[in-house]
Amino acid sequence: MSEPLARGRLKIYLGYAAGVGKTYQMLEEAQEAKREGRDVVIGYFEPHARKDTIAKTEGLETIPRRVVEYRGTRFEEMDTAAILRRHPQLCVVDEFPHTNVPGSERDKRWQDVLALLDDGIDVMTTMNIQHIESLNDQVYQISGVRVRETIPDWILGEADEVVMVDLTPRALLNRLERGVVYSHDKAKQALQNFFKESTLGALRELALRQTAHEVDSRQPEDESPATAEPVTHDRILVLITGDPASTALIRRGRRMADYLHAECYAVCVLKRGEFERLPGEQRAAIEKHLSFARELHIETRRLEGENVAQTAVEFARTHQVTQIFLARTQKRSALGSLSRSLVHQIVRLAGDMQVTLVADRKFTKQD
Repeated sequence: MSEPLARGRLKIYLGYAAGVGKTYQMLEEAQEAKREGRDVVIGYFEPHARKDTIAKTEGLETIPRRVVEYRGTRFEEMDTAAILRRHPQLCVVDEFPHTNVPGSERDKRWQDVLALLDDGIDVMTTMNIQHIESLNDQVYQISGVRVRETIPDWILGEADEVVMVDLTPRALLNRLERGVVYSHDKAKQALQNFFKESTLGALRELALRQTAHEVDSRQPEDESPATAEPVTHDRILVLITGDPASTALIRRGRRMADYLHAECYAVCVLKRGEFERLPGEQRAAIEKHLSFARELHIETRRLEGENVAQTAVEFARTHQVTQIFLARTQKRSALGSLSRSLVHQIVRLAGDMQVTLVADRKFTKQD
């Protein structure tokens, strides 16, 4: 009887913007691995017409892309099945958060990477800080751009190593102005939008903090009682409704849970039989938020009780919750939100817990 394959190792090269050198650094390490005698292939590489980066692929075997037709147009995607058949020791995969063309076996490239890891193949991949799901709202506030392609935070936790590829904003802007990152026409447009020095500086700081967190979370625990920090047992409850503000609330709860190493619950509380009486749009919104929470590995519940505030707080107390997150909306939503009186009741009943009211913001999808 053959032993099960050991899971592959995942290394993520993290940056704060296009052009900082993530792919270059990844390919440089792939070349070093090949010189050491490892079996290395390129599963997917996006050249972006960058000559120095393209030069780093020389001598590395590249798995041909798979052509997919969608609505009369031909697209090229990573051929995950071909990589699995080839079964290298190490596979290089660019643009980790990429969304595959509809009709592909998997929706996201990160799901393809998980398939490679499960088959015992080591993977090196690239992504930017703005593609982390729980940071989506912060990135929008910084840049004014709503990033549509994201990965759940727990995927970063699957990585054996997260390395930040750093470059100062001024140096990156110099590269952009010289046409190293994009063509001159595209670079000019980028300088007027996302590539502002203040925006890049804020994103860089965000990436540095995230990398420090990832490194710290992978450190072995100090077994010395004299130096070990007290063990905390935080548990977080996110109270959601059909209101769009629940999306940001879920992200905030997930991020706080990650930093505190806490358990997290996303709970919707309605009066008995109320869910079935809600308009279809509101029921769909609640289910969408619960599904989103589950994607982020948050335990979800839909509770019923005559007293909504009391039901929520009793659940929190039963599950030893230490923090409750509520959305504070500016106006009543057509999809339902927590009324001020209900918020006040929860705050009063949860006197032994920390209650955080997260302000509502207007979010608009942008490219």
